[in-house]
Amino acid sequence: MPLDPQIETLLQRVAAEGGPAPETLTVAQNRAFGRAFGALAGAPVPVADVRDTAAAADGRTVPVRLYRPVTEPNAGPLPVTLFLHGGGWVFGDLDTQDNIARTVAVRSRTIVVSVDYRLAPEHRFPAAVDDAYAALTWVADSAAGFGGDGKRIAVFGESAGGNLAAVLAQESLRRGGPRITLQVLAYPAVDRFDDSPSMYENMAGPVLSRSYLEWFWGAYLSTPDQGADPRVSPARSDELAGLAPAVIATAENDPLRDQGDHYARKLAGAGVPVQHLPIEGAVHGFLSFTGSVQLSRDVLNRLADAVATAFHRPGPRDAVSRRTPAARGQDSDHHRAEKPYLNRPRNIQAEQVPHPGDLPATGTRRQDPPAARRCEPNRAAPEDPALSD
Repeated sequence: MPLDPQIETLLQRVAAEGGPAPETLTVAQNRAFGRAFGALAGAPVPVADVRDTAAAADGRTVPVRLYRPVTEPNAGPLPVTLFLHGGGWVFGDLDTQDNIARTVAVRSRTIVVSVDYRLAPEHRFPAAVDDAYAALTWVADSAAGFGGDGKRIAVFGESAGGNLAAVLAQESLRRGGPRITLQVLAYPAVDRFDDSPSMYENMAGPVLSRSYLEWFWGAYLSTPDQGADPRVSPARSDELAGLAPAVIATAENDPLRDQGDHYARKLAGAGVPVQHLPIEGAVHGFLSFTGSVQLSRDVLNRLADAVATAFHRPGPRDAVSRRTPAARGQDSDHHRAEKPYLNRPRNIQAEQVPHPGDLPATGTRRQDPPAARRCEPNRAAPEDPALSD
């Protein structure tokens, strides 16, 4: 499937630098790679204030970073977006996705709380889940102390962070915890045992290959059977009714594409309002490319705008059209014409599932994998000496 031209140019430049496959590197080397990957986001987006603090809840203390957007005087308490970075549960920190957090704060007009959860393999599942839930509880209880509204919370995660955001939405409902207004999941890992077509089509994909994905799972989980736990594979849960509305973005050239599609459909089938954004020409991790890729900026802005819509109910110029996909296909609006990767919404169900923020419910096509390429569901990767520093 063709790549977005700017993404292709960026990946060619990265490939020209050479180097071994990341799954053959040590944890320390992969973390260095993650820091370099974060530099692709470009110059920091200005915000009113950034400060580091600690979220103390549930018997643990989790480092967090707060981003406050510029607001009108006497704006009052702002909604809060809990942001969970990607990095396969192995790398990533408060700096690697700093610009994503900044953009979300500015576009959504919310205070963003970025979570520095513990990383594998030093801290395997469920450490990251526990830290993320502690941060969520802290926001609900303590938001007033930093100008936030603990009753208006969104969760936003990308990649492994998308996994954690989906898990938080389920766990908070199951435990009777803080109410979540919206969950935004960017190319999330939601099924450990996914064996769908995209796992074959993109098994050697740029940024994330299937073998690299196995490396991450092997680092994150202690035993293969943990993959069936909904706190690892939220798409395997059957208790989805009543979850927060979801916005799910998937990348066309990503092994995780179809599991994101499947989760969107499963949520919609449970009555959860869903918008699915299938992004053509994109690869896993593309939200980190905002420094040089227009597609990345456009999609990140659209996801942040979805958060704004959920809390602030913007006017027609900011909101996504409520018309049917067929009607939207007749748009002459230059904004859509210039962004073909956003031009093809697809129904999740025969009947539209309304999003409370005036967002349409859409989904991607599904196709069966060739019979000759079917295999048994993935199993947890064996212990790998490359996981040690």
